[in-house]
Amino acid sequence: MKTSGKKLATFVALIGMVAIPLAACSSGSSSSSPTTTSSSSTRTTGVYGLTASYNPKAAAVNGSTDVYHCSLIDPKITQDSFVVSSEFLPGARKEVHHAIYFLIPPALIPRAQSLNAGGSGWSCFGAPLNPTGGFDGTPWLGGWAPGRGWNTTPVGTGIPIPAGSLIVMQIHYNLLRGTAPDNSKVKLVTVPAAGSKLKPLSLQQYVAPPDLPCPTGVTGPLCDRNASIADLVARTGPQAAEFLNGIEFICHSDHDINALQTQGTLVSTQCTWPIGHTETIRTITAHMHLLGVAQKVTLISGSTSKTLLNVTHYNFDSQISYPISPSVVVQPGDKLVVSCTYDPTLRQRNPQLRNLPPRYVTWGDGSSDEMCLAIVGATPN
Repeated sequence: MKTSGKKLATFVALIGMVAIPLAACSSGSSSSSPTTTSSSSTRTTGVYGLTASYNPKAAAVNGSTDVYHCSLIDPKITQDSFVVSSEFLPGARKEVHHAIYFLIPPALIPRAQSLNAGGSGWSCFGAPLNPTGGFDGTPWLGGWAPGRGWNTTPVGTGIPIPAGSLIVMQIHYNLLRGTAPDNSKVKLVTVPAAGSKLKPLSLQQYVAPPDLPCPTGVTGPLCDRNASIADLVARTGPQAAEFLNGIEFICHSDHDINALQTQGTLVSTQCTWPIGHTETIRTITAHMHLLGVAQKVTLISGSTSKTLLNVTHYNFDSQISYPISPSVVVQPGDKLVVSCTYDPTLRQRNPQLRNLPPRYVTWGDGSSDEMCLAIVGATPN
């Protein structure tokens, strides 16, 4: 793969320190105010949702079974605050693959409003404010995947949200499971920053590039890697190939599947990420799609290594956040190794996937594509 210095700089900006948007959005409605609010002396709760039911089926293109929908939300934050908990309330639960809430700081509001022209949302596979796939400066405030309930930040921490900020609620719909209209909502609990003594928590994304060939004896046009990537681009846009090439370049993937074979039908991938500054790791969440069976996150510090997370039986329908207790301090010179293991034969056995054509599976935003993502919650040390 040929990668220019300019492209490498772009990939480093996209991935480095690793604030990577997991996915992006598709056309839909928006909400400019909470549907309900309540407050106490220090905590304010708001419930925000779509202004009208949204039909994801109408937004699918080029035979895709995945749709991304972004809604612009005004949480009416009048003073610098922290998000201390969030809860996603899925409407059409069957087809909601995941949801992410992105912070839109005041400087980026004009961009978000231009994309939300008419108040109907916008389509963007990539980052929520940059549909072409580049880094767009929108941190995560929280997220949801099947199996999760409330997201509550660790004691003594909160995710910063500056006064006047907006939020993009991003929902990924998987049409393999249903096509019902949706009216999902998100509940956010915030506290004022002044006097709270909370430490700012950031949600950082560390990835590795899946490269999963068709199992032995399984054939089809999309079992060719180049054909599969072309199909991925047709379904989700050209930024998909840019992102895929970027993470594979940084992780030095060479598609040597024989070297990645672990045992039987299983295939593994991994990537090593340098730590950029001193911080304390407090939580880790594992995310893969329907072929994932295990994920491990390892800290390398000098000549020692420590397993921070080891999910040996990954279940897409039970994606929870694991507290790191006691919390772990990392510093420049340390490294995080993220590794994921998959069983490509599940594509022929999983009821959601088995009627799809066989394919070489790479990183992609669709439920029938794959990811290897560790979401790390950390605070400054």
